[in-house]
Amino acid sequence: MAATMTVEEVRKAQRAEGPATVLAIGTATPANCVYQADYPDYYFKITKSDHMADLKEKFKRMCDKSQIRKRYMHLTEEILQENPNMCAYTAPSLDARQDIVVVEVPKLGKAA
Repeated sequence: MAATMTVEEVRKAQRAEGPATVLAIGTATPANCVYQADYPDYYFKITKSDHMADLKEKFKRMCDKSQIRKRYMHLTEEILQENPNMCAYTAPSLDARQDIVVVEVPKLGKAA
């Protein structure tokens, strides 16, 4: 016969005794790295928006002033070509992005 536990007993069994401790902190980044100075050209090329010269210049100024040196991202030109909604301004792309995240985030966590 199985013993019946109260809610309080279940909670107590699930908690550790003593103070919480962080044993380690790790970091990992995706393999694809784009330098911030090259990012505006890269971004406008992959989104096929090179014709928006004024917006591109504004974006370049923002990138210059951001103090970011490198951008690490999982997205590559090949992935974006396979998922054109990710580059379209009003197209829905959340499902495609979530499908990538579900696979790639645990890999980064493991690497960290």
